[in-house]
Amino acid sequence: MLKTKFSKSVEIGEKTLTLQAGGFAGQTDAAVLGQYGDTMVLVTVVSAAAREGIDYFPLSIEYVERLYAGGRIKGSRWVKREGRPSDEAILKGRIIDRSIRPLFPMDYKNEVQVVITILSVDLENDPDVLSLITTSAALMLSSVPWNGPVGAVRVGLKEGTYFTNPINADLAFSELEFVVASTKEKVLMIEGQGHESSNEAVEGAVEYAKKEAAKVIDFINDFVKEAGVKEKQKYEAGKIDPELKKAIEKKTKDQLEPLMKKELDYNELAAALIEEFKDYDKNLVAATFEKVVEEATKALLISGKRPDGRGVDEIRKLNMEVGILPRTHGSAIFTRGQTQVLNVTTLGAPSLEQLIESAEGEESKRFIHHYSMPPYSSGETGRFGTPSRREIGHGALVERALEPVIPSADKFPYTIRLVSEVLSSNGSTSMASTCSSSLSLMDAGVPIKAHVAGIAMGLITDKDKFTILTDIAGIEDHSGEMDFKVAGTSEGITAVQLDVKNDGLTNEMIKETLSRAKVARLFILEKMNACISQPREKVSQYAPKVVVIHIPVEKIGEVIGPGGKMIRRIIEETGCNVEVEDDGSVNVSGTNEEGVKKAIATIEGLTREVKPGEEFEGTVKRVQPFGAFVEIMPGKEGLVHVSQMSTEFVDDPGKLVSVGQKVKVRVTEIDELHRINLSMLFGDDIKKAKPREFRPPRKDFDQPRRPHW
Repeated sequence: MLKTKFSKSVEIGEKTLTLQAGGFAGQTDAAVLGQYGDTMVLVTVVSAAAREGIDYFPLSIEYVERLYAGGRIKGSRWVKREGRPSDEAILKGRIIDRSIRPLFPMDYKNEVQVVITILSVDLENDPDVLSLITTSAALMLSSVPWNGPVGAVRVGLKEGTYFTNPINADLAFSELEFVVASTKEKVLMIEGQGHESSNEAVEGAVEYAKKEAAKVIDFINDFVKEAGVKEKQKYEAGKIDPELKKAIEKKTKDQLEPLMKKELDYNELAAALIEEFKDYDKNLVAATFEKVVEEATKALLISGKRPDGRGVDEIRKLNMEVGILPRTHGSAIFTRGQTQVLNVTTLGAPSLEQLIESAEGEESKRFIHHYSMPPYSSGETGRFGTPSRREIGHGALVERALEPVIPSADKFPYTIRLVSEVLSSNGSTSMASTCSSSLSLMDAGVPIKAHVAGIAMGLITDKDKFTILTDIAGIEDHSGEMDFKVAGTSEGITAVQLDVKNDGLTNEMIKETLSRAKVARLFILEKMNACISQPREKVSQYAPKVVVIHIPVEKIGEVIGPGGKMIRRIIEETGCNVEVEDDGSVNVSGTNEEGVKKAIATIEGLTREVKPGEEFEGTVKRVQPFGAFVEIMPGKEGLVHVSQMSTEFVDDPGKLVSVGQKVKVRVTEIDELHRINLSMLFGDDIKKAKPREFRPPRKDFDQPRRPHW
């Protein structure tokens, strides 16, 4: 039984990790409060009886972000309650799910819900690793059968030195960032990004993480032992009727190979078996058939053969094409075997970047990737609506893989959105999305550093032996024991994601997987470069033209004008969108290149310092009785007084010049009110006269007048 209240602390990564149980959420199966720095999370575990008829383990992980954790109130004027989980919350929940799910007994079918509530964030320590550690402790305390604990750490690398749980500020200088979850012996989950990191750097990061995670595991074991643990639930091990299995094996003997090659439909074959063996429970028939297919697939793979006849390190046939959509800014289609992904690039103004609100504050994203896998991609019917957690996860993985090669806003001041449409799915659509995205970016003229390709690796084990599979197809993913995705350039790794279905990977398995993945990646990159090797020189004619210029901060008012009059005029006259930032950055975007040039010329004219003696050819804008106003640069006017229009007396300036006329002028003075005074330089279309001789004022004009009295 749990103690009334108990807490324990340990130093991890030069900071204190504290776990506390008891004294709160008393009606749960288990509840643990975790703290690291000033970041705090509450994890609760509740289980319920198995639902009748289900043939899977109903585990749900709910990662709940509260804005109060960072002392924030939702920015919307009308909605103050947090809504659906953010993409970031879903991604963190998936990390926890993938880390703990492999350690539940295969035959356990009770419903389990883990709720992680973020209570406090300190803006330095991300709650995700703390949440995973606290979840591990809560499951160990609960009555739910689980073969844990697992430990987890975030790893950074700087100048050859790995460090544990870097704070957010450290990550800006880190050469890689990985979250690794493991038991003491094996690695269960990897999620992270490298900046074209070498295989050796990634292997070192994982080995380092496993050693640090071992300290966390020891701490959790001590915590659970001292806090007290509930008696674990009993469950009935799944049983397969040997006679039924033998009958199904005999019936499907000649159908298994075509089924593995996807020449037969699995669902149709399963339905036929359920009908034929209707004396048995239909769920038992379905489960038995699945086991028969899985065992046959594993036996084939262990023998060194694959369902489609490939070698273990052979990639399926590749085909790719760019520029297939006429009006989009960039497009590409990438096909690998039966997996096919269309990617479309859309470019937009900087103002279209995505704003993200969380407990840690607001941030913006200018590079966005979205992944969509409709039901038809696997030949099925299904619902359409909000993206699934899997779609959000795959979209984020591709985004992470490409981020290291995306140009900075200074070099390419666009908001970039990629959408991957999965047209056909048979294994590793996320890595196909990475390849099609890279091709699409180059087609759009985005100056990415290099192509990024990705490959999914699989694993089959037989006692002490294991076989690594390159480019796993759907059936190999289903029957195999891991899905290890590796993406990168020819120089190194940019993203890694590992899921396992067994008790984890050894260092040897990880090393061989990364080695074979590199060979496969280089092969795919060679084919991609043969399709398009450099970004197009110009963006599409249908893409907006975006230019960023910088003006002195003190000149911002001149560009905006009184009440926004000037900036509205620029927008109306050029058809461009103009955005002025507080730091003096001015973003000009428009679909017409001439309009963009005109807007920039106007802004530069408004902010340029004009000096006396400079000469311009200007346009007469207004004629007044006292002179003419001439626009010498876009948005900047000066006055030619009547006294500076001719050497002769001018009674009407309108007789000399007219609105719209081009005239040559010289700047004579910038007065104390920053007004520009001009004098006329005479051309053939202006009445010629000798320049008037300068005469100093008479001395008697300077003397004070005598009073009349």
